[in-house]
Amino acid sequence: MKRLVLALLILVAAALAAVAIFWPRAQHVPSASPAAWAPTPDNIARGAYLARAGDCIACHTVRGGQAYAGGRALDTPFGRLYGPNLTPDRETGIGAWSADDFWNALHNGIGRDGRLLYPAFPYTNYTRVTRADSDALYAYFRSLAPVRQANRPHELDFPYNQQAVLAGWRLLYFRPQVFAPQPARGAQWNRGAYLVEGLGHCSACHSERNRLGGSSDTLSGGLIPTIGWYAPSLAAGSQAGMKDWDKADIVALLGSGVSPRGTATGPMAEVVARSLQHLSQDDLGAMADYLKSLPATDAPAAPSGEPASRQVLDQGRNIYEARCVDCHGADGQGKAPAYPPLAGNRAVTLTPAVNAIRIVLNGGFPPGTRGNPRPYGMPPYSHELDDAEVAAVLSYVRASWGNAAPGVSAADVNRYRSVPLD
Repeated sequence: MKRLVLALLILVAAALAAVAIFWPRAQHVPSASPAAWAPTPDNIARGAYLARAGDCIACHTVRGGQAYAGGRALDTPFGRLYGPNLTPDRETGIGAWSADDFWNALHNGIGRDGRLLYPAFPYTNYTRVTRADSDALYAYFRSLAPVRQANRPHELDFPYNQQAVLAGWRLLYFRPQVFAPQPARGAQWNRGAYLVEGLGHCSACHSERNRLGGSSDTLSGGLIPTIGWYAPSLAAGSQAGMKDWDKADIVALLGSGVSPRGTATGPMAEVVARSLQHLSQDDLGAMADYLKSLPATDAPAAPSGEPASRQVLDQGRNIYEARCVDCHGADGQGKAPAYPPLAGNRAVTLTPAVNAIRIVLNGGFPPGTRGNPRPYGMPPYSHELDDAEVAAVLSYVRASWGNAAPGVSAADVNRYRSVPLD
């Protein structure tokens, strides 16, 4: 804790010393013309599509509330933030914002009032969004019915609620930039890179964050703070790397949530349901091309757990045969596509085993999508199995059918039993 406080004090000092050179780093790219953000049917339709691609609704809509009216709580290690109102209400939304104001927030992470925005709003990714796309998004949000709903103030602990600390963070971890296409890669690959790195903000979850919330932006995987899910590496073959996947399987997973190679559950299921299923086949294909092109890497070093004892494995086998074998099979091969295989399943063998623990405790539910309108789900077992029993059955699965992952302890299970689902 002392080291963290010292680091924050250094950030404040750096921010105060460098403020003169910090502000000029904000970039401005002018709009092509007022026609770019005019409320035409084409602009509005394009903006609606881009809002889906950016999954804006996820953070700017409280459950059961008006779309884009804000209020959803976003828990972080530094306190709780609330998604703001994006409807065109002049008092509580963006009704008084100009297209330049909107671009400045998206690209530079600076609000209309000049205050620095917190990077829970992923402007570290959105900074790559083109001015033309920003203008289309602005046209769309301005076309919505205004909702008068005051924005809730953030609930951040001191000193994280200080703008000087945020300025210091930005000096370390943020540089406004525009997306730079690589002509040698071709239009399809560049479109995929733009979606994954920019609007899709995949690295916001799939990259490790340090104690100050800084991200490597490498898609190398990491534990998502506060919500208790692990977003696997999109480059490591032992995790969610897709270099050896057929492109059609990647498109199916992104567009429907299910494919012969994997199923989207947990937070990724929400991303597919609210965002990715609405993208065109061309855009999903472009994302697949980009993901397949990522250089294969080794997975980040994970804690090496102890192998489970014979007694635990025997207990786990008995639980598996009583509760799991009908769907996943005695050989762990499952019954695709409804019941995924457990043999060789990277989601099962992933270390840390947090995702597998949470699925056994709370159930595993792929999203309901146009491509998978009646998804099969796995029931929760938190009310039927205690911590030791969950640990035993997972240890058995992780050690069977060629899987060679470390065992799971009852303490591991207990750590995530009380973590909220949302």
